[in-house]
Amino acid sequence: MNHHIQSIRTFIGAKDFNESRAFYTAFGFEEVPLGNMSLFKQGNFGFYLQNAYVKDWVDNSMIFLEVENTEQHRNAILALNLKKQFPKVRISEIVKNDWGEEYFVHDPSGILWHIGEFY
Repeated sequence: MNHHIQSIRTFIGAKDFNESRAFYTAFGFEEVPLGNMSLFKQGNFGFYLQNAYVKDWVDNSMIFLEVENTEQHRNAILALNLKKQFPKVRISEIVKNDWGEEYFVHDPSGILWHIGEFY
């Protein structure tokens, strides 16, 4: 059965809601404030950032962001110099796998982003 799904969005938490909002805006997402949370989006793609923190939840949250070109994307993210503004942020080297390649970004709260492309 086809339900004509328009989007799918996850909810993530934040240790410091305002710091995470600033990070995701700097990362390139558009923020739509929704009271005690915000939608961060690019086109039809997005996620909800909640003003809530549960350590076990945040420490185990992962998101895969599929991009067209991993190297170009990583270079663009590095050019933003996010680590200077957000010292807790970590950005890895690109890892090549048998299925594709990816690199990793830890946001200020520790949310782990896998960013890559499939072969």
